[in-house]
Amino acid sequence: MTRATTIDAPPASRRASSPVARGIGRTFASREFSVFAALAILLVVTTVANPRFLTPQGTKDLLLNAAIFVVMAVGEALVIITRNVDLSVGSILGLTAFSTGAVYSAVPSMPLIGIFLVGIVLGAILGAVNGLIVTTAKVPALVITLGTLYIFRGINNAWAGSTQYFVGNDPPEFGNLSVQVVAGVPLLALIALVVTVVFALYMFGARSGRDLYAIGSDPVAAELFGIRVRTRVITAFVASGALSGLAGVLYASRFNSVGADTGTGYELQIVAAVVVGGVAIFGGSGTVAGAAIGAVLLTTMTGALAALNVSKFWQQAIVGVLIIAAILITKIISVRNARRLRVSEAKNV
Repeated sequence: MTRATTIDAPPASRRASSPVARGIGRTFASREFSVFAALAILLVVTTVANPRFLTPQGTKDLLLNAAIFVVMAVGEALVIITRNVDLSVGSILGLTAFSTGAVYSAVPSMPLIGIFLVGIVLGAILGAVNGLIVTTAKVPALVITLGTLYIFRGINNAWAGSTQYFVGNDPPEFGNLSVQVVAGVPLLALIALVVTVVFALYMFGARSGRDLYAIGSDPVAAELFGIRVRTRVITAFVASGALSGLAGVLYASRFNSVGADTGTGYELQIVAAVVVGGVAIFGGSGTVAGAAIGAVLLTTMTGALAALNVSKFWQQAIVGVLIIAAILITKIISVRNARRLRVSEAKNV
């Protein structure tokens, strides 16, 4: 005799929740979407208050200014995800930007690919110096990169002195990088978009990219699990330096003049953009896409506050409030997730 069995039907809410609906729900609940929504609201409010804010030229300038920050923020995000920080990115940008001017002054016929390679390789070497010192000395990256910030800046000051290179229009094809558009979008913005997509795919799909999250969550556990922590951390610093070097070349094309003080103060703005974009300052979570959106948000906010005639002092104060709010939100979310995980584990016991 067979005995009929009854299988309980899943709850109505579970039946109605399709994979597509869950995906949409996760998208709306993500930190990246909230930052993007804040950016959209900022654009709308500023445009209503000042209709000249988003003119075609204003939009182009906004994208050009954000492009350099986006490239640097992507590299900084890789480092912060590993529970480190790179405060020397502004000095690396300044050094590579001045190097661009020096190289074009010595070799005017240098092809574009050559000047990009010089900037990226120089930035990668400086990033490797940071990574090697941090992982060898086992001193917090905050301290090490604060020191290299001044060392790199000092080297640039000693090298540049009072010299200024105006490389934006010489050679012409280099200066044209900052004025060329593709389908109405500035070429520099497209370069920043490509960088973001490439590193987002790397972090999502590559084993070494996922390792960076494991290291940031718990470096000791990651090492016990067999992850080459030292190599991964050095690689993150090298990538950050290389992207800062790329940003230095783009800066030289965008702003024409480069000298001893180029890039001064950029490091704090980049760290702020990454944190506002949802990357946890304590490491282990966040995305490069969020960091990129955070960079666009901060750049847009600076332009929006200027368009609304808000003083520069208040601009800095508002950015500070944003950083604190982002850190508090990240902390609240992590506490809620931990509580939810404990409840879920208790139900499964």
